[in-house]
Amino acid sequence: MEGVNDFIVTMTIWVPTLSGEGPRYRQLATAIGRAIESRELGPGTRLPPQRRLAHALGVTVGTITRAYGEAERQGWVEARVGSGTYVRGGRESPGFSHVSVTRENDGWIDLSLAMPPGDAERDAGLRRALAGIQADPTALAHALDYQPEGGLDAHRNIYARWMTELGLPVDADELIIDQGGMNGIFIALCTLAGPGRRVAAERLTYPGLISVAGQLGQRLVALDHDADGLAVDTLAARHDQQPFDVLYVMPEHQNPTTARLDEARRAALAAFAREREVWIVEDGVQHLPAAERGTPLYRLAPERTVYLFSVSKILSGGLRSGAMRVPAAIRERVSAAVRNISWMPPPLIASVVGHWIASGDADRVRTRQFDELAARAAMTRAALSGFDLRLRAGGFYAWLELPPGQRAARVVERLAAERIKVNAAEAFCVGSEAAPQAIRICFSAARDRAALADALARIRGVVASPELQAWQTI
Repeated sequence: MEGVNDFIVTMTIWVPTLSGEGPRYRQLATAIGRAIESRELGPGTRLPPQRRLAHALGVTVGTITRAYGEAERQGWVEARVGSGTYVRGGRESPGFSHVSVTRENDGWIDLSLAMPPGDAERDAGLRRALAGIQADPTALAHALDYQPEGGLDAHRNIYARWMTELGLPVDADELIIDQGGMNGIFIALCTLAGPGRRVAAERLTYPGLISVAGQLGQRLVALDHDADGLAVDTLAARHDQQPFDVLYVMPEHQNPTTARLDEARRAALAAFAREREVWIVEDGVQHLPAAERGTPLYRLAPERTVYLFSVSKILSGGLRSGAMRVPAAIRERVSAAVRNISWMPPPLIASVVGHWIASGDADRVRTRQFDELAARAAMTRAALSGFDLRLRAGGFYAWLELPPGQRAARVVERLAAERIKVNAAEAFCVGSEAAPQAIRICFSAARDRAALADALARIRGVVASPELQAWQTI
């Protein structure tokens, strides 16, 4: 019977071969590091339970505990209370320190990052923009000199015209050029709430917001939400319990659940912000087709709302440029924050974006992207039919609620073993909030449709596998 047990244990968990000199715990820690470096253990992979690995290796549980502790000290893994020990990089918070943006060049299919699908038109557009700047003495002079912290008038005018054409009417005087969505979040939070102050967000939210609030020493308040987005009718009671200065929200395409606020909730949210004098940070970085969007909150409560716009999800994540629509009352404070953080937005990057917009390349890329995303969304719906799946036209990702009995951490672990990377819901949780058993699948990030089809077939196989519901301890 003991031989049978040994067979079962070694067939179901990762068991390294220990070699070298020194204590066994150091040998195991070194083996963990090597497995991570070789991608045998991918980001987010859960290490085997300590008792089972001790049995498989013929060592004490204490040896495994010391080895895992050494691996954590080296920064290779992280222990999560009540959940186990995981290879770092599978969660996006708090520091994004292991984000990789390669598209399967190492054999992995990474569907964990919300990034635009690859398109040769982007490469051509960048070459044309750089050539245009090179031939423009004024643009070259701007790129090499200090500029106003809010950006050049020419760049703000271009952004204002384009945003208005996209259904986001703004005046150039309302805009401050920034370095993309994350930079905008940082600027907004450090302007609107000091250390120790409270910032509210949905219980599941963008990990970048969680990271920024943590770095600024701000306290996060978790807000209720449902399939239709933020539960606005609960805000007053929540504010009574834990008064907050800022409310961060993604009304068009909530990350990660894809929910969209209806017009009634938007109006109620604007009224709440005015009544309680709460600032709204409206994240509009995930740009959707006009038919999929509602009234921007900054149009409903303009004096209380900072709106974040970026080209990262339209043109390229590498073009770190965006614009903040800022109420007049705090424009000077926001400008001062930009100056203190980076002095000014990089004029060269803003010039590249300006050339893309003025030439029409930006609109061509945007149209092609919506077509590609529609095709990929249809593939995802078909491949995962029968499951509780949510996605939106023009969106980058799908939210998959797992069948009863499934555990998101185990699904992520099994997919990592097949060299597919997705996000478990835990990466999006505010504070110590309990995570639902769900995963986010960024179908936009696959190199091409063939890679996406391969990944979706394997995701379906793993999610549908009864093996995931098997007991693993006594």
